[in-house]
Amino acid sequence: MDNPTNSMNPKNHTTPYFAGADVGASRTKVVVIDGDSRILGHCVAKSGTDFTATADECLNASLKMAGIEKERIRRTISTGYGRKNVSYAQDHRTEISCHGKGCFHYFPFAITIIDIGGQDNKIIKLSDDGKRTSFKMNRKCAAGTGAFLEEMSPRLDIPLEEMNGLAEASTDMVRLGSFCTVFSATEVLENIRRGKRVEDIVKGLFFSVISRIREMDAFTEKVVMTGGVVAHNPYLVEMTQELINRPVLVPELPQFTGALGAALYAKETYEN
Repeated sequence: MDNPTNSMNPKNHTTPYFAGADVGASRTKVVVIDGDSRILGHCVAKSGTDFTATADECLNASLKMAGIEKERIRRTISTGYGRKNVSYAQDHRTEISCHGKGCFHYFPFAITIIDIGGQDNKIIKLSDDGKRTSFKMNRKCAAGTGAFLEEMSPRLDIPLEEMNGLAEASTDMVRLGSFCTVFSATEVLENIRRGKRVEDIVKGLFFSVISRIREMDAFTEKVVMTGGVVAHNPYLVEMTQELINRPVLVPELPQFTGALGAALYAKETYEN
């Protein structure tokens, strides 16, 4: 992330700043950018039961990181499941368009975006000029999402944040036959009974996530992975690279691409 001290002088009251809020069912993300589209502040928090209050808290934390006052924000756009609950947003956009906008900012060429969120997965395809050519979303089942891993964590009696390291340490991955969360839980318990190592089971869970996503759609040559699950489990990216036999691109802040896209739309509409 760019250091605020290297950006435009915050004391210059003519400097424009913009914000984007991505209110998901699981997490709320907010970013603040300057007129050169540089991220100056960002925050993520559990969305909880009061989306409006959480969005407010994330904005305040982002402004504090950026070192500017709320009054300096010229325009804000919101996105995500709770986009209409952001009190300070002047407009809102779909999460598909904002994720595409945020990723194309980092990778301005034809890409397939794989976004693994807490409650859903998205596959978005963009052309060379950033136009969306197709998208698919999985919202009907938790398989392949962050919720899937969250469900498996207590069943294995391990903290969620330790799963990435355990998967990396696997030497004999356990392949799970089902993508369904309920059936996978039964398989996990059966493998524990049979004495399989936790590391190998966790890697099998990671593989199940990737396999579920691959089932959704074909990928183009350039693949980008984003989302909170990717941010906290980078080994998923390594596994995906091995599976598709080519590099996978990851933006600087993979959990914030939707919020960044919303902020970029705010800047674009203000300037136009």
